[in-house]
Amino acid sequence: MTDTHTPSRPKLSVYIITYNEADKIADAVASVSWADEVLVLDSNSTDDTANIATELGATVKQIPFTTFGKLRNDAIASCSHDWVFSLDADERCTPSARAEIGRVLAQPDADAYYVPRRNWFMGRWIRHSGWYPDYRQPQLFRKTAMKFNDQDEVHESYRVEGKIGYFESSIVQVPFQNLEQLVHKMQRYSTLGARKLERKNKRFGMGTALIHGLWAFFRIYVLKRGFLDGWAGFVLALGNFEGTFYRYAKAATAKTNWTQPPSDDEAR
Repeated sequence: MTDTHTPSRPKLSVYIITYNEADKIADAVASVSWADEVLVLDSNSTDDTANIATELGATVKQIPFTTFGKLRNDAIASCSHDWVFSLDADERCTPSARAEIGRVLAQPDADAYYVPRRNWFMGRWIRHSGWYPDYRQPQLFRKTAMKFNDQDEVHESYRVEGKIGYFESSIVQVPFQNLEQLVHKMQRYSTLGARKLERKNKRFGMGTALIHGLWAFFRIYVLKRGFLDGWAGFVLALGNFEGTFYRYAKAATAKTNWTQPPSDDEAR
């Protein structure tokens, strides 16, 4: 007689961190509604993010934002189960990724797993520009395996205790609904990045900011073959230039007197 028994899997917590994601949160929560626990860790959104997530059955917890590193540590600590899946509000867990999560949890061979992401931007799949497989931090992990640096304002560093694995199945990311969102994220992240540079006492001028920005564009558009993604690739490379340039420029000019010009006598 054939044994058709499927190994049971441990329970899974999913966390989603949010701030004003009313246009994205429903799709994110719906894509992981099968999980044993769905937590939305919101940083006092001023839109309907929390209400939408609650209506879809997620548990919403308010955590004031200080840094992304601390926010992720707080999110992990809020999870009830031993295995955690991290999903951003602009990401969607696909059916194939859900199936692979089930198989992995039934017989895990690592403690943390990177998950590839397919990005949809400007009406097309981004296949170059460094955006595929587009890994970020490991997204499926044992709760005790991941630790982030509390101090990192953005692009948070992390430490993995144990073995690392890689998924074959991809999730989907829809990072921007329009170019206004791209510009808004560039502004927010460049400000957080500038604070990170200031905290580390990095010293440089505007010339350094320009060089870093130009290198960021060249890396995405040429080395990562962003030109093969058409205008979408150009926009991504340009956005990378702006985000990088302003990150360094904001740090370089943080102590500049922007508001009080010299008197007329001093100007002569």
